Amino acid sequence: MIRKFLVLKQIEVINANAISSPYTIGFPAMTAWLGAVHALQRRLNVVGFENLRLSSAGVVSHEAKLHTYRGKGDYVASIVGTANPLDKDEERPSFIEEGRIHLTVSIVAEIDGLSKKDEKRGHIIEKVEKIVRGLMKLAGGDVIKCGEVSIVRFDDEDPGETKRFLARLMPGYTIVQRRDLMIDAMAEGKDALDALIEYVAIHHRCEDGEWKSERKSAGWIVPIAVGFQGISKVDRALNQRDPDTPHRFAESVVTLGEFKMPIRLEDVDEMLWRYNYDEQKALYLCEPIKSKQEGE
Repeated sequence: MIRKFLVLKQIEVINANAISSPYTIGFPAMTAWLGAVHALQRRLNVVGFENLRLSSAGVVSHEAKLHTYRGKGDYVASIVGTANPLDKDEERPSFIEEGRIHLTVSIVAEIDGLSKKDEKRGHIIEKVEKIVRGLMKLAGGDVIKCGEVSIVRFDDEDPGETKRFLARLMPGYTIVQRRDLMIDAMAEGKDALDALIEYVAIHHRCEDGEWKSERKSAGWIVPIAVGFQGISKVDRALNQRDPDTPHRFAESVVTLGEFKMPIRLEDVDEMLWRYNYDEQKALYLCEPIKSKQEGE
């Protein structure tokens, strides 16, 4: 099947939000990237592309620099914060830690509803470049540079074309979901948080005078925030920001993910994420189109 993708390469972002849940710090959550793609779609909808939909998206990290500091002999690193302005008493206000990260990423978004006429004119490319290089935020950070913007078509049933498409995104790492690891651990009776920590912990041991380090599973396994679960009814709340939209309190949903080189993927759907709402369980999630468990 011929599929069409909007590819934004080598976007440089400064001061993106690195704290994506109460438990995680590092690469921004998938909720942030899908939110940015959805914001881009909405802006394109109002400038002449009413039928365009960016139905799924993936992100590739080329470079990341987390703002932390570890002094000589320190066991843990500290967040590098910013000094808040003085309050009315000329004192520093209460400090809320805000983890920040500088990033260079590429974003891939599948396109639906774009006419061949608009695609051939190249008009959409100009609009995307203007939006992204303007005042648009990515994961709460500011875009200071954007590389090539293009529309790529390929047949995803042709392994050669798929590999060539994925090779365009190298060098870098894309985040794929590894919820299968959590499912296996919890099936053994482990608590969810214990299972998560078990997979990201590094174990050091000494054998015959030589230190070795290992993790439970091969691969670059990391905790990732993939959405929210409602913990209250949908209703009005005192002093809510938008008085016209019903409000609901929610908490983060965290699972395991894995950073993989795009070229090592067999299917582009492994790196693509989309929204999923489960009304019965009050879950607002970002889910991969094709997970490892489904692929097996």
